[in-house]
Amino acid sequence: MGRIVITGGAGFLGSHLADAFLARGDEVVAVDNLITGDMANIAHLEDNDAFEYRNIDISDPFDVEGDVTAVLNFASPASPKHYLDMPIETLRVGSLGTMYSLELAKDKGARFLQASTSEVYGDPLEHPQTEEYWGHVNPIGPRSVYDEAKRFGEALVMGYHTKHAVDIRIVRIFNTYGPRMRVDDGRVVSNFIVQALQGDPITIYGTGEQTRSFCYCEDEVRGFLALLDGEHIGPINIGNDGEFTMHELANLVIEVTNSSSELVYEPLPADDPAQRRPDLTKARTLLGWEPKIQLREGLERTAAYFEAQLGAGS
Repeated sequence: MGRIVITGGAGFLGSHLADAFLARGDEVVAVDNLITGDMANIAHLEDNDAFEYRNIDISDPFDVEGDVTAVLNFASPASPKHYLDMPIETLRVGSLGTMYSLELAKDKGARFLQASTSEVYGDPLEHPQTEEYWGHVNPIGPRSVYDEAKRFGEALVMGYHTKHAVDIRIVRIFNTYGPRMRVDDGRVVSNFIVQALQGDPITIYGTGEQTRSFCYCEDEVRGFLALLDGEHIGPINIGNDGEFTMHELANLVIEVTNSSSELVYEPLPADDPAQRRPDLTKARTLLGWEPKIQLREGLERTAAYFEAQLGAGS
Protein backbone atom coordinates (compact mmCIF):
# COMPACT_ATOMS: atom_id res chain seq x y z
CA MET A 1 0.00 0.00 0.00
CA GLY A 2 1.12 3.53 -0.75
CA ARG A 3 -0.10 7.05 -0.09
CA ILE A 4 -0.58 8.91 -3.33
CA VAL A 5 -1.01 12.68 -3.84
CA ILE A 6 -2.81 13.61 -7.06
CA THR A 7 -2.83 17.28 -7.97
CA GLY A 8 -5.87 18.02 -10.10
CA GLY A 9 -7.45 15.08 -8.28
CA ALA A 10 -11.03 16.29 -8.80
CA GLY A 11 -10.51 16.67 -12.53
CA PHE A 12 -11.38 14.36 -15.42
CA LEU A 13 -8.24 12.20 -15.42
CA GLY A 14 -7.27 12.90 -11.82
CA SER A 15 -10.51 11.43 -10.49
CA HIS A 16 -10.13 8.28 -12.62
CA LEU A 17 -6.59 7.92 -11.26
CA ALA A 18 -7.93 8.20 -7.71
CA ASP A 19 -10.34 5.33 -8.44
CA ALA A 20 -7.53 3.18 -9.85
CA PHE A 21 -5.21 3.70 -6.87
CA LEU A 22 -7.97 3.07 -4.34
CA ALA A 23 -9.01 -0.11 -6.17
CA ARG A 24 -5.54 -1.54 -5.74
CA GLY A 25 -5.35 -0.66 -2.05
CA ASP A 26 -3.51 2.66 -1.95
CA GLU A 27 -4.52 5.74 0.00
CA VAL A 28 -5.20 8.88 -2.05
CA VAL A 29 -4.98 12.58 -1.26
CA ALA A 30 -6.68 14.55 -4.04
CA VAL A 31 -5.50 18.16 -4.26
CA ASP A 32 -7.55 20.55 -6.38
CA ASN A 33 -8.69 24.19 -6.31
CA LEU A 34 -11.69 23.33 -8.57
CA ILE A 35 -10.77 25.88 -11.23
CA THR A 36 -11.74 23.23 -13.79
CA GLY A 37 -12.22 20.23 -11.49
CA ASP A 38 -15.59 19.23 -10.08
CA MET A 39 -16.51 17.77 -6.70
CA ALA A 40 -19.07 15.62 -8.51
CA ASN A 41 -16.16 13.61 -9.97
CA ILE A 42 -15.11 12.45 -6.50
CA ALA A 43 -18.45 12.51 -4.66
CA HIS A 44 -18.60 8.70 -4.75
CA LEU A 45 -15.36 8.60 -2.71
CA GLU A 46 -16.58 10.80 0.13
CA ASP A 47 -17.14 7.89 2.53
CA ASN A 48 -13.97 6.02 1.59
CA ASP A 49 -11.58 6.14 4.56
CA ALA A 50 -8.60 5.76 2.22
CA PHE A 51 -9.51 8.95 0.33
CA GLU A 52 -8.99 12.57 1.30
CA TYR A 53 -9.69 15.80 -0.59
CA ARG A 54 -7.79 19.06 -0.04
CA ASN A 55 -8.82 22.38 -1.60
CA ILE A 56 -5.37 23.74 -2.46
CA ASP A 57 -4.00 25.99 -5.21
CA ILE A 58 -0.64 24.40 -5.96
CA SER A 59 0.57 27.61 -7.62
CA ASP A 60 1.34 28.66 -4.03
CA PRO A 61 3.60 26.68 -1.65
CA PHE A 62 1.76 23.76 -0.07
CA ASP A 63 2.39 20.70 2.06
CA VAL A 64 0.73 17.38 2.78
CA GLU A 65 1.57 16.04 6.19
CA GLY A 66 2.55 12.42 6.69
CA ASP A 67 4.22 9.92 4.41
CA VAL A 68 3.81 10.24 0.64
CA THR A 69 4.76 7.46 -1.76
CA ALA A 70 4.13 9.26 -5.04
CA VAL A 71 3.05 12.64 -6.35
CA LEU A 72 1.19 12.76 -9.67
CA ASN A 73 0.94 16.24 -11.15
CA PHE A 74 -2.30 16.52 -13.16
CA ALA A 75 -3.26 20.08 -12.18
CA SER A 76 -3.83 22.29 -15.21
CA PRO A 77 -6.60 23.52 -17.48
CA ALA A 78 -6.33 21.10 -20.40
CA SER A 79 -8.84 22.16 -23.05
CA PRO A 80 -8.18 25.11 -25.38
CA LYS A 81 -11.40 26.76 -24.20
CA HIS A 82 -10.21 26.81 -20.60
CA TYR A 83 -6.54 27.64 -21.03
CA LEU A 84 -7.32 30.41 -23.49
CA ASP A 85 -9.75 31.88 -20.94
CA MET A 86 -7.19 31.45 -18.14
CA PRO A 87 -3.76 32.05 -19.69
CA ILE A 88 -1.99 33.33 -16.57
CA GLU A 89 -3.47 30.63 -14.32
CA THR A 90 -2.34 28.00 -16.84
CA LEU A 91 1.20 29.35 -16.94
CA ARG A 92 1.34 29.62 -13.14
CA VAL A 93 0.21 26.07 -12.49
CA GLY A 94 2.49 24.72 -15.22
CA SER A 95 5.53 26.46 -13.74
CA LEU A 96 5.09 27.31 -10.06
CA GLY A 97 2.57 24.53 -9.48
CA THR A 98 4.94 21.97 -10.95
CA MET A 99 7.83 23.32 -8.87
CA TYR A 100 5.91 23.23 -5.59
CA SER A 101 4.69 19.71 -6.39
CA LEU A 102 8.28 18.67 -7.07
CA GLU A 103 9.32 20.22 -3.75
CA LEU A 104 6.74 18.04 -2.01
CA ALA A 105 8.09 14.94 -3.75
CA LYS A 106 11.67 15.90 -2.91
CA ASP A 107 10.87 16.52 0.76
CA LYS A 108 8.94 13.25 1.08
CA GLY A 109 11.32 11.10 -0.95
CA ALA A 110 8.38 10.29 -3.23
CA ARG A 111 8.28 9.27 -6.87
CA PHE A 112 6.96 12.05 -9.12
CA LEU A 113 4.91 11.63 -12.30
CA GLN A 114 4.46 14.64 -14.56
CA ALA A 115 1.41 14.77 -16.82
CA SER A 116 2.80 16.31 -19.99
CA THR A 117 1.08 16.38 -23.34
CA SER A 118 1.30 15.71 -27.06
CA GLU A 119 1.00 19.50 -27.37
CA VAL A 120 4.76 19.67 -26.77
CA TYR A 121 5.04 18.44 -30.38
CA GLY A 122 3.02 21.43 -31.63
CA ASP A 123 1.92 21.21 -35.27
CA PRO A 124 4.27 18.31 -35.98
CA LEU A 125 6.53 17.97 -38.99
CA GLU A 126 7.23 14.34 -37.99
CA HIS A 127 4.45 11.76 -38.19
CA PRO A 128 3.76 9.72 -36.14
CA GLN A 129 5.39 11.51 -33.23
CA THR A 130 8.20 9.72 -31.39
CA GLU A 131 9.48 10.82 -27.99
CA GLU A 132 12.74 11.93 -29.63
CA TYR A 133 10.95 14.54 -31.77
CA TRP A 134 11.59 18.05 -30.41
CA GLY A 135 8.42 19.54 -31.81
CA HIS A 136 7.23 22.44 -33.96
CA VAL A 137 5.68 24.94 -31.53
CA ASN A 138 4.85 28.62 -31.81
CA PRO A 139 6.17 30.02 -28.48
CA ILE A 140 4.02 33.18 -28.64
CA GLY A 141 0.88 31.88 -30.34
CA PRO A 142 -2.49 31.60 -28.58
CA ARG A 143 -1.89 27.95 -27.63
CA SER A 144 1.54 28.72 -26.18
CA VAL A 145 0.19 29.35 -22.67
CA TYR A 146 -0.47 25.61 -22.44
CA ASP A 147 2.18 24.24 -24.82
CA GLU A 148 5.06 26.17 -23.29
CA ALA A 149 3.88 25.59 -19.72
CA LYS A 150 4.05 21.86 -20.39
CA ARG A 151 7.41 22.08 -22.17
CA PHE A 152 8.79 24.10 -19.25
CA GLY A 153 7.28 21.57 -16.85
CA GLU A 154 9.21 18.75 -18.51
CA ALA A 155 12.44 20.74 -18.24
CA LEU A 156 11.76 21.53 -14.57
CA VAL A 157 11.07 17.88 -13.76
CA MET A 158 14.33 16.85 -15.44
CA GLY A 159 16.11 19.61 -13.51
CA TYR A 160 14.89 18.22 -10.17
CA HIS A 161 15.91 14.74 -11.27
CA THR A 162 19.42 15.92 -12.16
CA LYS A 163 19.95 18.35 -9.27
CA HIS A 164 18.05 16.66 -6.43
CA ALA A 165 17.82 13.01 -7.61
CA VAL A 166 14.01 13.08 -7.51
CA ASP A 167 12.69 9.80 -8.93
CA ILE A 168 10.64 11.05 -11.89
CA ARG A 169 8.35 9.83 -14.65
CA ILE A 170 7.08 11.91 -17.60
CA VAL A 171 4.03 10.90 -19.64
CA ARG A 172 3.01 12.65 -22.86
CA ILE A 173 -0.77 12.34 -23.07
CA PHE A 174 -2.55 12.26 -26.42
CA ASN A 175 -6.21 13.20 -26.88
CA THR A 176 -8.12 11.49 -24.08
CA TYR A 177 -11.87 11.28 -23.61
CA GLY A 178 -14.49 9.55 -21.51
CA PRO A 179 -16.93 9.98 -18.61
CA ARG A 180 -16.37 12.93 -16.24
CA MET A 181 -15.39 15.33 -18.99
CA ARG A 182 -17.34 18.53 -18.47
CA VAL A 183 -20.33 19.19 -20.71
CA ASP A 184 -18.70 22.52 -21.58
CA ASP A 185 -15.19 21.02 -21.83
CA GLY A 186 -14.60 22.43 -25.29
CA ARG A 187 -12.53 19.58 -26.71
CA VAL A 188 -13.62 17.89 -29.88
CA VAL A 189 -15.08 14.63 -28.55
CA SER A 190 -17.23 16.31 -25.91
CA ASN A 191 -18.25 19.06 -28.35
CA PHE A 192 -19.35 16.59 -31.01
CA ILE A 193 -21.23 14.31 -28.60
CA VAL A 194 -23.08 17.12 -26.82
CA GLN A 195 -24.04 18.76 -30.11
CA ALA A 196 -25.23 15.42 -31.49
CA LEU A 197 -27.28 14.56 -28.40
CA GLN A 198 -28.95 17.96 -28.48
CA GLY A 199 -29.61 17.77 -32.22
CA ASP A 200 -27.48 20.84 -32.87
CA PRO A 201 -25.21 21.20 -35.89
CA ILE A 202 -21.80 19.61 -35.32
CA THR A 203 -19.11 22.24 -35.68
CA ILE A 204 -16.02 21.23 -37.65
CA TYR A 205 -13.13 23.65 -37.76
CA GLY A 206 -11.21 23.87 -41.03
CA THR A 207 -11.75 21.29 -43.76
CA GLY A 208 -12.30 18.38 -41.39
CA GLU A 209 -9.34 16.50 -42.83
CA GLN A 210 -7.06 17.21 -39.87
CA THR A 211 -6.45 14.11 -37.77
CA ARG A 212 -6.28 13.15 -34.11
CA SER A 213 -5.80 9.94 -32.14
CA PHE A 214 -8.27 9.34 -29.30
CA CYS A 215 -7.56 7.27 -26.19
CA TYR A 216 -10.32 6.20 -23.80
CA CYS A 217 -9.66 7.24 -20.20
CA GLU A 218 -9.59 3.67 -18.85
CA ASP A 219 -6.75 2.76 -21.22
CA GLU A 220 -4.96 6.01 -20.46
CA VAL A 221 -5.00 5.41 -16.70
CA ARG A 222 -3.62 1.89 -17.17
CA GLY A 223 -0.75 3.47 -19.04
CA PHE A 224 -0.09 5.97 -16.26
CA LEU A 225 0.14 3.18 -13.69
CA ALA A 226 2.42 1.10 -15.91
CA LEU A 227 4.77 4.07 -16.25
CA LEU A 228 4.65 4.98 -12.57
CA ASP A 229 5.36 1.40 -11.46
CA GLY A 230 8.04 0.74 -14.07
CA GLU A 231 11.71 1.68 -14.25
CA HIS A 232 11.66 4.04 -17.23
CA ILE A 233 11.53 7.77 -16.53
CA GLY A 234 10.29 8.76 -19.98
CA PRO A 235 9.03 10.84 -21.57
CA ILE A 236 6.76 8.12 -22.94
CA ASN A 237 3.76 8.61 -25.19
CA ILE A 238 0.50 7.20 -23.81
CA GLY A 239 -2.41 7.36 -26.23
CA ASN A 240 -4.17 5.43 -28.95
CA ASP A 241 -2.42 5.19 -32.32
CA GLY A 242 -5.63 4.82 -34.29
CA GLU A 243 -5.86 7.98 -36.42
CA PHE A 244 -9.13 9.62 -37.46
CA THR A 245 -10.09 12.72 -39.41
CA MET A 246 -12.56 15.11 -37.87
CA HIS A 247 -15.06 14.03 -40.53
CA GLU A 248 -14.66 10.40 -39.51
CA LEU A 249 -15.08 11.28 -35.84
CA ALA A 250 -18.18 13.40 -36.48
CA ASN A 251 -19.86 10.71 -38.58
CA LEU A 252 -19.09 8.05 -35.96
CA VAL A 253 -20.58 10.24 -33.23
CA ILE A 254 -23.73 10.72 -35.32
CA GLU A 255 -24.02 6.92 -35.72
CA VAL A 256 -23.42 6.20 -32.03
CA THR A 257 -25.95 8.79 -30.84
CA ASN A 258 -28.46 8.15 -33.66
CA SER A 259 -28.47 11.89 -34.22
CA SER A 260 -29.89 13.92 -37.09
CA SER A 261 -27.27 16.64 -36.64
CA GLU A 262 -25.75 18.21 -39.73
CA LEU A 263 -22.14 19.29 -40.16
CA VAL A 264 -21.21 22.97 -40.24
CA TYR A 265 -17.80 24.49 -40.83
CA GLU A 266 -15.91 27.28 -39.08
CA PRO A 267 -12.43 28.71 -39.69
CA LEU A 268 -9.55 26.71 -38.24
CA PRO A 269 -8.11 28.23 -35.02
CA ALA A 270 -4.55 29.57 -35.13
CA ASP A 271 -1.77 26.96 -34.75
CA ASP A 272 -4.23 24.06 -34.69
CA PRO A 273 -2.21 20.90 -35.53
CA ALA A 274 -2.90 19.31 -38.90
CA GLN A 275 -2.20 15.80 -37.64
CA ARG A 276 -1.46 14.00 -34.39
CA ARG A 277 -0.67 10.32 -33.77
CA PRO A 278 1.62 8.79 -31.17
CA ASP A 279 4.38 6.35 -31.86
CA LEU A 280 3.73 3.78 -29.11
CA THR A 281 6.86 1.67 -29.58
CA LYS A 282 8.29 2.62 -26.16
CA ALA A 283 4.98 2.12 -24.35
CA ARG A 284 4.60 -1.33 -25.85
CA THR A 285 8.20 -2.52 -25.46
CA LEU A 286 9.22 -0.83 -22.19
CA LEU A 287 5.91 -0.84 -20.30
CA GLY A 288 4.07 -3.76 -21.87
CA TRP A 289 1.11 -1.43 -22.36
CA GLU A 290 -1.16 -0.73 -25.30
CA PRO A 291 -4.70 0.59 -25.70
CA LYS A 292 -7.55 -1.92 -25.85
CA ILE A 293 -10.79 0.06 -26.22
CA GLN A 294 -11.74 0.94 -29.78
CA LEU A 295 -13.12 4.37 -30.62
CA ARG A 296 -16.71 3.24 -31.22
CA GLU A 297 -16.95 1.51 -27.83
CA GLY A 298 -15.37 4.48 -26.07
CA LEU A 299 -17.75 6.90 -27.76
CA GLU A 300 -20.75 4.76 -26.78
CA ARG A 301 -19.68 4.84 -23.12
CA THR A 302 -18.97 8.56 -23.24
CA ALA A 303 -22.24 9.40 -25.00
CA ALA A 304 -24.17 7.48 -22.32
CA TYR A 305 -22.45 9.58 -19.65
CA PHE A 306 -23.20 12.88 -21.38
CA GLU A 307 -26.79 11.86 -22.05
CA ALA A 308 -27.23 11.30 -18.30
CA GLN A 309 -25.57 14.62 -17.51
CA LEU A 310 -27.73 16.54 -19.94
CA GLY A 311 -30.83 14.79 -18.63
CA ALA A 312 -29.89 15.84 -15.12
CA GLY A 313 -29.51 19.46 -16.26
CA SER A 314 -25.74 19.56 -15.64
